[in-house]
Amino acid sequence: MRQTFDIKGGPQDGRAHLPLLRKALENMGLDGFYVPHDDEYQNEYLPDANERLAWVSGFTGSFGSAFVFTDKAVIFADGRYTIQAADQTDPELWDREAIPEPGAFGWLAKQDLSGKTVGYDPRLMSPNDVALLQAAAKKSGAALVAVDENPIDTAWTDRPPQPMAEVAPYHVKYAGVAHDEKRAEIGKALEEDGIDAAVLTSPSSLAWAFNIRGGDVMCTPLPLGRAILHKDGTADLFLDEAKVSPKLRKHLGNTVTVRPLSDIDEGLSELSGKTVSLDPDLASAWFFDTVEAAGGTIVRQRDPVALPRACKNEAEIKGTTAAHIRDGVALTRFLHWLDTEGQSGKVTEIEAAIRLENFRDEYDSLQDLSFPSISGAVEHGALPHYTVSEASNRTLELGSLYLIDSGGQYPDGTTDVTRTVPIGEPTADMIRHYTLVLKGHIALAIVRFPEGTTGTHLDVLARHALWQAGLDYQHGTGHGVGVYLGVHEGPHRIAKAWNAVPLMPGMIVSNEPGYYREGQYGIRIENLQYITPPAPIEGGEIDMLGFECLTFAPLARDLIDVKLLTKEERKYVNDYHKLVWKRLNRKLPDDAKAWLKEATKRI
Repeated sequence: MRQTFDIKGGPQDGRAHLPLLRKALENMGLDGFYVPHDDEYQNEYLPDANERLAWVSGFTGSFGSAFVFTDKAVIFADGRYTIQAADQTDPELWDREAIPEPGAFGWLAKQDLSGKTVGYDPRLMSPNDVALLQAAAKKSGAALVAVDENPIDTAWTDRPPQPMAEVAPYHVKYAGVAHDEKRAEIGKALEEDGIDAAVLTSPSSLAWAFNIRGGDVMCTPLPLGRAILHKDGTADLFLDEAKVSPKLRKHLGNTVTVRPLSDIDEGLSELSGKTVSLDPDLASAWFFDTVEAAGGTIVRQRDPVALPRACKNEAEIKGTTAAHIRDGVALTRFLHWLDTEGQSGKVTEIEAAIRLENFRDEYDSLQDLSFPSISGAVEHGALPHYTVSEASNRTLELGSLYLIDSGGQYPDGTTDVTRTVPIGEPTADMIRHYTLVLKGHIALAIVRFPEGTTGTHLDVLARHALWQAGLDYQHGTGHGVGVYLGVHEGPHRIAKAWNAVPLMPGMIVSNEPGYYREGQYGIRIENLQYITPPAPIEGGEIDMLGFECLTFAPLARDLIDVKLLTKEERKYVNDYHKLVWKRLNRKLPDDAKAWLKEATKRI
């Protein structure tokens, strides 16, 4: 079993570890210290060794921060984690504040810290965040100090070791393009921009640019390391030596110099006198400080790997389609089980999550889950980022809705899919709300749009039906997805918040509108889809981009009010179900096949 449901963190961690950090601060001559959740690699999921915020506070949410002073400690969490932060931190030790208002820096700016010295770790913060911290510290009267060694690392005497999974070559049949060809193209673009080298700090960029994969991070096959990519296409790749095998060296060839990760300081110093590209959203302030100190000239720009990685090639689209078909078979078998054995009112959220994982696990090609499954029954379904644990586990009650958001990591693709299903007889409100969400999902699935369109331009399509009913959802509509990489991948996305990156052919993006009735149920419908090249429309004047669906699993027909759908929307549902049947039926056992036949009937 890949997903675990044990309870991590809790007030006892803060009680044990907060005094240790304060002692370390005293030894370093600091009055306070800023603790972000982020680690050195800005990954979504952190290795246990980098869970510094959880260690000092007991709070295990994926987004938050803290200030620790000798006489006060404050933890900051956004709306997703308000309840969790309250449950996991001791109120006698920790004050709790919200994100975005006041947020950690807003709170600091309002304090009177004249004569106090506050430390921060520049390896864990972007230069933009450091600038905000500096401005807040100035308003508070505090002196801000960048530390060479994180005091948490000093105090954490039983800290787990850093992960050392072997880095493996990623076959070109999946990648589609040889790694030296990829870097040659990026190097050419750097040279055209007058840049000598790009420092790659994102493990996802390393994985793509060198056609390698690792095992250092849960749910994502990332190798933790760094690289310097030169304009001639050659590169220095910095990895812990324990991760490097002769097979990897042979794969990389003579255009890549493999160096110990501990040599990254030396590698950056070699950029003296050169023009260097650094991404201010991905690279920590430490990289900027180190390159500048070495005499390099920094150009702040997006990671040059991000856009090529996002625009999948033909082999990647072919591979991820095959992965989605396998995943669709597993999910359809689960939905069949849920519609039969799962209708007892006795199945729990954990049982359901394990059952789905087991169906996926029947494929030898499954490498991992792409994220811990969100298995939410009744009121838990109304929490978009709910994580079931032994403490929160509840039954799928009759007369309720069950939301399952899950995915798998396969060598040829990464999946992410959400289905909402009724347990027992749904109410009229459940059916209406599901149908409104479905209308938004369909609008975003069938839209055609001109080149230059961003995800922000399209976001309203998924919300329109809900808005007309006075409803909305408080999360983004779509995120990028990698190919055997991160399930959340930039630089594009579909959301209300402005994103300047145009949607381009080959990009994979999720389509996941939702509705959440607090304390009762949640609804989300999510498919992955990729952007197709511009093509003419009969009678039109402009070639238009479009979407092609990757996810194959039936929708909940019992939750669809056909009267609320237009003729075009009904056609979409019928065409989609016809495609699901075509893709999956021959790969299903007889009982699931018979069920799918009914589940994909015309509406």
